[in-house]
Amino acid sequence: MKKFKIKKGDMVEIIAGEDKGKSGKVISVFSKKDALLVEGCKISKKSVKPTDKNPKGGFENREMPIHISNVKKSEA
Repeated sequence: MKKFKIKKGDMVEIIAGEDKGKSGKVISVFSKKDALLVEGCKISKKSVKPTDKNPKGGFENREMPIHISNVKKSEA
């Protein structure tokens, strides 16, 4: 298993990509993909099928994984 200096709950700043300059809290780390989820960054619209909980279905905004090389640990 790979080891990273960034853990779940750390504050990180995005240094590359569409959300460059934004910062947020790490929600989860995917060590096999070298990626992580950052709260409020790299939002994507996903279509959702109708279910019992959500009978209308529609679209949902979700955070997508960001490669770990595109973030740095924030001091704040």
